[in-house]
Parts: sequence; structure tokens; C-alpha cells
Amino acid sequence: MDDNLSFLDAGFLETEDSDPHASLTIGALAIMEGPVPGQDEFRDTVAARFAKLPHARDRVHTVPFDFSAPSWSPDPHFDLGHHLRRVAVPEPGEEESLFGFVARVMAHRLDRDRPLWECWVVEGLTDDRWAILTKIHHCMADGITGTKLFEAMCDEVVAETSRTAEPDTDAEPVPTVGTRLESVESLVRSTIEFLSPVRQLRLVSAALAIPRRLTAAGIGVATGLTHLLSEMLTSSTDTSLIGPIGRQRRYCTARVRMHDVREICATYRVTVNDVALAAITTGLRQLLLKRGERPEPHTVRTLVPVSVRSATEEHAIHNQVSLMLPFLPVDIEDPVEQLVAVHERLTTHKESKEAEGGKAFTAVAQYGPFMPMAWAVRLATRFPQHSVVAVATNVPGPKATRHVMGRTILEIFPYVPIALRLRIGIAILSYSDHLAFGLTGDYDTTPDLTDLSDSIERGVLTLLVSSRAAGAASE
Repeated sequence: MDDNLSFLDAGFLETEDSDPHASLTIGALAIMEGPVPGQDEFRDTVAARFAKLPHARDRVHTVPFDFSAPSWSPDPHFDLGHHLRRVAVPEPGEEESLFGFVARVMAHRLDRDRPLWECWVVEGLTDDRWAILTKIHHCMADGITGTKLFEAMCDEVVAETSRTAEPDTDAEPVPTVGTRLESVESLVRSTIEFLSPVRQLRLVSAALAIPRRLTAAGIGVATGLTHLLSEMLTSSTDTSLIGPIGRQRRYCTARVRMHDVREICATYRVTVNDVALAAITTGLRQLLLKRGERPEPHTVRTLVPVSVRSATEEHAIHNQVSLMLPFLPVDIEDPVEQLVAVHERLTTHKESKEAEGGKAFTAVAQYGPFMPMAWAVRLATRFPQHSVVAVATNVPGPKATRHVMGRTILEIFPYVPIALRLRIGIAILSYSDHLAFGLTGDYDTTPDLTDLSDSIERGVLTLLVSSRAAGAASE
């Protein structure tokens, strides 16, 4: 297994380092049915399943001055107890308290001196329910991989690995002085390697090869990259949805039935993602109107992550995502017209090969020297961006009902981080017959986040009513 972080993986670390108010962790909140497991039972389950996954026992090793890319190295002090947490929400255990807890946990940065994940058991929910909150740094996984990691905890997935022994948590401790000496030795080795003539020749050759590799990727891909970069540098219309953020977060959810969404898809010949983004468009439009702002065509440019994971990369651990930057049609009032506009705009962005251009850029960046790339990312992220207003990511989850330790998972809610002046992030995840929206907001500037979640649910309901009316009219 490659122990080096990819350029994209490392980029999430660089971005977090550049934004003191960001915690770039993704997560999933599973609402469970049945008795709460004891701590020993839960520990044994995680030890046998989750802790054996790639990099679960590794910490990030960085080189001073970014002479080389970060890498994964075993944590000599690995202790499962640092990563398994248990808490109870205050009575009466309502969702508002649970979501407030999620916001506080996810806003807190993970300890870089330890493996970058946590798993929480949350007790005390109403109706004899409890929850599991998994938290993992974005440098370890994208949404697709994160879902697979979560599924690894489920009973069906672990059947093939039930013989896996519990990880050895009694690793021999490494003296602090030795660790410091290792760090100094690593710096010396990296400096010598970086300054060597052979290394310099390789770096120059790699840098010169980047234009050739981009050209080899195809004219369409190069055009898509140019279009993508141009959008990144073009400001959106001024709005309160974008601006400085603090360290605290808000979190809430919206729920709709997947059956209803598919009914809408069948009527208007669109995708699930189209319907989700149209509902988000409705929600953001209503939010702007309530704030006394005029929704305009170029008000809400949205970062839409796109999986670029090929069939051969299905089991790759690294982030395999690119992005599109469409404007959501918040200026359109009619929900059906919004849906049509969303579908047409996403189709146009796909045809322009923006996602392929972004993938090509991160791919060729692997061949270049890491230090100037890392410094360029840090420099770019320190400038206040005025282009992207929100992030909306859609991740397919388990289609069938899943269980953990024999307990049924009732619902799964995703979490996406915000950073770089993005005050709202929306993650969408399908599970069984549910389509869940997890909304992250900056605490100080989005006190009306629940208004957005309510509007999203109403947006889907409105589209459903319209689709049934259209179906009845065509009969």
C-alpha cells in the first residue's frame, strides 16, 4: 500500500492549516434501534472491524517546510480508547440536543498526533433509540470511501472478516527524546534529498512534463480545466450566504422518502441529484427572501463534488473527487422550472468536462514537486474567495437496511465541513427508502439554518404534488 498522501489528500490538510476556523472532517450519524451496547461490546466490535481498515492505526507524518508530501506512519502509542467515546444527551433526548452535540464534535479538530478518526456512542434519545457518530478527516477519505468505511461496521460486511483478531493496543511506547531525534533525522534526510542534484533534475523534468501531460489528457479536458479555473476566479453576486466564519457550527437535517424522489425523477426524466439540488435551490431562495435579499441568477454558485473513481480505482483509499461549479437557479420562482434549470445546467457542466479537468489537474500535480504545490495551495486559500457560496455533495449510501451488533440502523445523516468563507454546507445521503440532507452552518451567521431544512422538505413535497398532477393530466 502506498503510504504517501496524494496531492488531493494533502490539500485538505493544507487547507485546514490555512483556515484557523475550519475542521475538515466528514462524518455520518446513524440513528439506532434496540438496546444500547455495553462499552466492552462496542469496543470489541470496532476493534474487529473498523480498526483494521487502512490507516486506522496510522497517523500523518509531515516533513518541515513541505520538502516532501505527508505520509502515513504507524502510531507507536495507538490506543483504541482515544478514538472511542461515549456520551448521553440531556433529557428528554430530543433531536435538537443530538444535532447540537454533532455540531460541537464535528467543529473540533482531530488530534494530528493520533490516527484521524473518532467513533461516538450517543445514548439517551427518545423512543429508546441511540446513535453512532463516526468522524474521519477528509484527507483519509472522500464521501464514497467514507460510506464504505461506515458500512464496514455493519454486520453484513463484517461476516467475511469475523476471524480478525482485536488490534494489539499494547504497542511499545517510544521515548519522547527518540521521537524528537527521529523528527530531526527526517528533516535532515529530506533536506539532503531535496537539495541533491539528482532530485533537482527530477523536479525540473516533472515540472516541464506537466503541460505535456495536460495536453495528452485531451483538448476537451484542458478546456474543462480552463473553464473550471475561470469560474473559481469569478465572483458571485454579493450575498450574506458567503463571508467570514467562526469556529462554532450549527447542524440540522431534512428528510424525504426516496420513493417520492424517484417518482419525481420518472415524471420529469431527471436524476436523484437533480431533485436534491432543486430542493436545495428552493430552500436557499426562501432563505434569501426571508433575509430581505433579492435572489439573482449569479447569487448562488455551488461547489458540487463529483466522484471520478474509475472501475479500476473502486477500492482506492485516496480521495477520488473533482468538482463542478454551477449556479443554482434561485432567481426562478416555480419549483418545476427550477428542476428543469438544474438538470440543464448540470448537463452543460458535465459536457464541458469540468470534473475531468479537475481530475487531470490533481493527477498531473502528483508528478510535480510537492513543496511549491503545497505553498501555492496555502497562498491561494489565504486570499478571501468570493466565488463559491455553498457546497452540496451527494453520496449514495446502503440500499438495504443495515444492522450493527444486531441493532437496526433506522436513519443515517451525513455531515460535510465548511471552510474558506462558505457558511453553508449540505450533504445528501441515500439509505434504504430515505434521502437525508445534513446541513452544516456557521453558528453566528446561520441562525436560520432550520428554515433552510424545512424549505428543502417542502420543496420535494411541492415537486411531488406537481409530478402527480402532471401524471394525472397525461392520462
